[in-house]
Amino acid sequence: MTTFKKLFAAMMLAASTQAFAIPTLSVNAVPSPVVSGGKVDLAVNISDITDLYGYQFTLSFDAALLKASGVKEGAFLSGAGTTFSDGGKIDNATGTISFVFNTLVGAGPGASGSGQLGLFSFDTFGNGNAALTFSDVLFLDANLNEIAVAADGGSVRVVPEPGSFLLIGIGLVAAGVVRRGQQAARV
Repeated sequence: MTTFKKLFAAMMLAASTQAFAIPTLSVNAVPSPVVSGGKVDLAVNISDITDLYGYQFTLSFDAALLKASGVKEGAFLSGAGTTFSDGGKIDNATGTISFVFNTLVGAGPGASGSGQLGLFSFDTFGNGNAALTFSDVLFLDANLNEIAVAADGGSVRVVPEPGSFLLIGIGLVAAGVVRRGQQAARV
């Protein structure tokens, strides 16, 4: 195969994968990692979507590390017109925010591009990685046809307060000093 044919084939392959890119639903935690006992905001984002008219999803989280405290509508869909939305039902016992939805109102094209669908606020406690997953995902275009979307969950890393590390460090240093003192007394 000549160099020209190889280059042409590579360009065609690249163009075809871009044309068939599936929009992606994802989360972004701020701050990351978050200190235990603090607050974290999770931005739920959509990327590379065309003609989004309405959506719904359920967000599941680790209830042992996170407690949902609020939901706000993102600016992406409302940038295309008037919307009607609901932040879903928060259930901190099971770790779900069920049936979050938003839709444009009236006729017209949907939103295209990438942006924030919603902002979810959480209080944190404990330490570890809190898994985040999506279910009941449904995205519709202006003709009410379903849009295939890849749902990437993610996680939030909850870490101990820096003061906790300081106390552990001081305790270890003190234990070392006591042990040296005991060893010196034996000699």
